[in-house]
Amino acid sequence: MTEYQPTAQFQAQLVPYGPAQKSGEFDNMDQVSSTKIIFVFIITFQTQVIFASLPLVINTWNFRSSTIKAWETVFTNKQSAVDAVVEGCSVCEREQCDTTVGYGGSPDENGETTLDAMIMDGATMNIGAVAALRNVKDAIAVARNVLQNTKHTMLVGYQPIMLDPCAVGSQATEFAIQMGYTNESLRTNYSQGIWQTWKDNSCQPNFWVNVQPNSSTTCGPYEPISNNDVNNFWTRKEHKFGSGHHDTIGMIVIDSNKNVAAGTSTNGARHKIPGRVGDSPIPGSGAYCDNTVGAASATGDGDVMMRFLPALLAVEFLRANMTPSNAGEAALRRIVPHYPDFVGAVIVANITGDYGAACHGMLEFPFSVYTELTGNRVERVKCFSVN
Repeated sequence: MTEYQPTAQFQAQLVPYGPAQKSGEFDNMDQVSSTKIIFVFIITFQTQVIFASLPLVINTWNFRSSTIKAWETVFTNKQSAVDAVVEGCSVCEREQCDTTVGYGGSPDENGETTLDAMIMDGATMNIGAVAALRNVKDAIAVARNVLQNTKHTMLVGYQPIMLDPCAVGSQATEFAIQMGYTNESLRTNYSQGIWQTWKDNSCQPNFWVNVQPNSSTTCGPYEPISNNDVNNFWTRKEHKFGSGHHDTIGMIVIDSNKNVAAGTSTNGARHKIPGRVGDSPIPGSGAYCDNTVGAASATGDGDVMMRFLPALLAVEFLRANMTPSNAGEAALRRIVPHYPDFVGAVIVANITGDYGAACHGMLEFPFSVYTELTGNRVERVKCFSVN
């Protein structure tokens, strides 16, 4: 009899649901072989039941408060998947998750905090998004208003800081105020301290290249250098992404009727050039969903990831019958040949309730999940690397 050997991926799925077989517990190989076969078939059935459970809430990082709120919304209160994503991400905005979501974090070069967010409805394929939103804390709720109260997909607005930090001036902010949101500064003592430290350190690091004076040693203002001196092979190693540095919350909710929604919220990259918009509010980059297939949401170095639309790719890989984990990894692998040092992750779920995640540039990536069978828990996936 040929001994059955599960793959590394399959073995990783077995670990949470039963203790590993201890060495020496079987006396002969025939006993090992036959027992392994029975054991594998039993566990396969169990993992299918556990993972294919609806409703489902899954979000990036270990932002469990957001997961729990989304679950209460979709399961206990029987509200829509869209409502659940908005309510869940709103918790992170209020709690300022890792200071990279919501107000008071990631100041730009002017010391201003601006917010990006999006929400997508997989039943209608409608999207609402805001980018560079100033002076309004409820970014993803405003994005829902874009979805529900306009025929547009995204509203953007930025203007230089004026004497009055709560002056409107930004078109997205004007829209939010019309919708009933409060106009208030997003700056805090914490964010201003980060900005002042950065200024005192000669504005390092920053996102400028091919300018003069030398952006690696001094603050601006800058101007372009001669075209003859342009270097297009710069790196991004000086910018930190990942837990504690740049942690977009991305969330997927699938209700019991297989209606899918996905969304994101972030305050963007720390010390970004004013007006910068990252991947989070970009459909197909920050998040994407389709009721016929499933959903995906991404986090990481948004300037790089938005060039490859990893959320859209992952959903299309689901459509090609890939598993969620494999779909996420395949999407991220499109980026690696071009940016081998990039840091990013993606969560993926199909409409039957199977879910997974993939990551690159970190040792592992945590994500929070809630189903009726498992309750709320944080799972971790080992990141792949390309040698």
